[in-house]
Parts: sequence; C-alpha cells; structure tokens
Amino acid sequence: MPTDHILALLVAEPDKLNRAIEALQGPIKRRGRPPKNSSTTVAALAQVAPLSAPAKKWSGGMTAAARKEQSQRMKAYWAAKRKKQGKK
Repeated sequence: MPTDHILALLVAEPDKLNRAIEALQGPIKRRGRPPKNSSTTVAALAQVAPLSAPAKKWSGGMTAAARKEQSQRMKAYWAAKRKKQGKK
C-alpha cells in the first residue's frame, strides 16, 4: 500500500470519529449567533402567520393644557429647590 494512501486514511479517520461522536452526543453548543441556514429560513418564513389589522398607533404627546400644568409644577419645584439652597 502506498504511503500517501495510508496517510490519507489516517487523516480521514479522526473526522469520521468526530462525526460519530457528534451524532451520538448531539451538536456541541456554540456561543454567539447561529450560522445562517437558508433551508431553515425558508421554512420559518413559510410558517409565519399573516398579519392581522395593524395595531393602533399610540398618539402620545401631551395636550397644550397638560404641558402648561407640567411647566407650572416644574417652575414651582425649581423655585423651592433654589430657595432651599439659599439662592435668589
């Protein structure tokens, strides 16, 4: 048997053993983001439920009256804080 052929068999043997061990144990848990797999992505997209009616958009914000009340409260708060520190 030629030496090159024996060497190739010996190099291939650890790969076979590692694959067999992984098959018995399950895949080694990896840290970080999993690799992108196109078949999984396509399957996941196919299972996504269709969107229902859009959620209500939150109007947010304050009314002019609420802003004015908040302004008065904050002015009183800071005035009291300055008075407590002895300024003005």
